[in-house]
Amino acid sequence: MDYIALAELLFPNVNKTTEYYEDMYPERVLPEGAKVTRFAPSPTGFVHFGGLFPVLVDVQLARQSGGVCYLRIEDTDSKREVKGAELDIINAFKAFGISFDESIVKSGAYGPYRQSERKEIYHTFAKKLVAEGKAYPCFCSQKEMEDMRKLQKSQKETTGYYGKYTKCRDLTLEQVKNKLDSGMSYVLRLKSFGNSNNKIKFTDLIKGTIEITENDIDHILLKSDGMPDYHLAHAVDDHLMRTTHVVRGEEWLPSLPYHIQLFAAFGFKLPKYMHIAQLMRLDGTSKKKLSKRDKGAGLTSYISDGYAPKAVIEYVLTLLNSNFEDWRRANPDADVREFPFSIKKMSASGALFDLIKLNDVSKNVLSRMTTEQIYDRLTEWAKVYDKKFYGVLTRQPDFTLAILSIGRGGPKARKDFGRWDEVKPFIGFFFKEYFKVTDQPEGDFKKDDIKNAITEYLSIYNPEDDKETWFEKIKVVAEKTGFCPSTKDYKQNPEGWKGHVGDTSMFIRLAITGRLNSPDLFTVMQILGGDECKKRLKNYLKNI
Repeated sequence: MDYIALAELLFPNVNKTTEYYEDMYPERVLPEGAKVTRFAPSPTGFVHFGGLFPVLVDVQLARQSGGVCYLRIEDTDSKREVKGAELDIINAFKAFGISFDESIVKSGAYGPYRQSERKEIYHTFAKKLVAEGKAYPCFCSQKEMEDMRKLQKSQKETTGYYGKYTKCRDLTLEQVKNKLDSGMSYVLRLKSFGNSNNKIKFTDLIKGTIEITENDIDHILLKSDGMPDYHLAHAVDDHLMRTTHVVRGEEWLPSLPYHIQLFAAFGFKLPKYMHIAQLMRLDGTSKKKLSKRDKGAGLTSYISDGYAPKAVIEYVLTLLNSNFEDWRRANPDADVREFPFSIKKMSASGALFDLIKLNDVSKNVLSRMTTEQIYDRLTEWAKVYDKKFYGVLTRQPDFTLAILSIGRGGPKARKDFGRWDEVKPFIGFFFKEYFKVTDQPEGDFKKDDIKNAITEYLSIYNPEDDKETWFEKIKVVAEKTGFCPSTKDYKQNPEGWKGHVGDTSMFIRLAITGRLNSPDLFTVMQILGGDECKKRLKNYLKNI
């Protein structure tokens, strides 16, 4: 077979050489040890939560080493492409504060970054393989392929185009010409020289040394429409874009033997691979892979649900690196980008998605934010997902800021909410639109005793009092209405009192906040102001 003649026959319009593209995309000029990573999704739907795993690893490795992390859109399968998915990918990661050094919206010297725009490049490299006798056209019809698979299954053989089933592997140049002249379509296949009986050892940066079986399948390189198969496109792109580290899910491990063979066929240097364990979820007592159909699988749904993107990022880092939580405790105010991410700290086993843990991490993250940061991010979220609440929050910004400042700062900051949608139930009682009495007093108290306590308190309430004076007045009210002014004394003689000062405070709290549990009552009343507090106390008396 004259392979060069075959290459010219199949690719008459390919005039450039692979050397041309090697010169166009030279080795990157980067510091020694710099890593070049990529995230390469297909625009076939929304961004999966699990997509954060490889992306964060990609970004951390590149940033820490002075390298490059780029985004490549792998859109060679137009049949599965979902309209708007490409933009969703860009916006989803942007919303989580993740940016790429190069992408379809931030072009660089190694583009285009959309595979559908690189067809000529793939054809040039495919032509090279044909010219070297490493690839050939296959004219087998879809029916022939289906019949072959049925036969292989019936004989309990591995399915695929290999060995005795490779009908088109040894076609002569004349036979190929005749088939082309008759209008027959074809796919281009890699001529594999692997042996399924051979095992090779491979070192994965996460899983360590593993043993894999050589590939013996003549996989498709170019489809009948001339578009490249994913495997060909990714190999050429990873090489020309000078990718040094490939981070991907462990579901790609079965493809690894083929990828190793494909890089060898081209003469490319193989990048270092890191296969991340699948993200799991609990299904009863068993673990299952988190799939796109699961609730909470969509990345952007976490924003609409009210999670701060920063909190989600920190949660994922706790799953990726076992020492992240220790680092965060030692560095509570540090930017997460300062975390010394380590491949060695990544687990080879599946991480378990834990919503409770996410909520805990989120509460910790929000507790470390300043009042101004909380206000800005809360109103930004509410403007999109709760417009009425947004209007209430922004009506008097200083009033809202005072509310959000309660218990914020200091070594023991309050952790009352972990999502933005939890803020309204927590602080809603401050606003007339949401205030209502929802709780009842705990304990068996007579209505007249409650009324007497509220009435007595109204008679001496002064919004100008400091906290000590304010509480002393509550103790006076308690004793005057038959409640012990000291909880310690009450415990020694509970039969001699109707209750204690804490109960009196509870009556006032219910009148002011409508609930049994709320932030510091004195602070709440100071923020609400004297007029509003008197109004609520009087209304409580009317409705009790």
